[in-house]
Amino acid sequence: MTFELPLGCRMRHPRENDHPAVIAAIGDWWDTPNRATVGMMLPRLFFQFFTKTSWVIESEAGEIVAFLIGFQSADDPTVAYIHFVGVDHHLRNQGVGRGLYEHFFDDMKAKGCTEVRAITGPFNARSRAFHGAMGFEAHGDTDVDGVLAYLDYDGPGENRVLFTRAI
Repeated sequence: MTFELPLGCRMRHPRENDHPAVIAAIGDWWDTPNRATVGMMLPRLFFQFFTKTSWVIESEAGEIVAFLIGFQSADDPTVAYIHFVGVDHHLRNQGVGRGLYEHFFDDMKAKGCTEVRAITGPFNARSRAFHGAMGFEAHGDTDVDGVLAYLDYDGPGENRVLFTRAI
């Protein structure tokens, strides 16, 4: 493990029965305009088929307090993708998110990856700042409210900032 976990916590791969708790956490922890429906972008299949490259951190009481859902590309095994990440409000600014990312980087590098990608909405200033601090480069082709993003990246009106980082 590449970082110190919060006191009493442990890190493990997610299980299928973690899906409801993670979806509930997204609704509680994320402060995005579509937080009531954003969990729909993380279907149960991620907890069935991508568990060996994803991580959850749980408290001593067994509650999930942070998670990272990611995977190695099947089409280009040199690329990894971080799909969803969340950290409980009480653990923010303690290095938990950074630690999950670094652990994922190490894991993916050991599997032969040389690049990690992620996306976020242009409105998500916290995510954009975090990815910038983690060394990601932002990409887009259109100015969306002062942010470089790709229009309709995830469908009509679903603009996204693409991040890339070499590992």
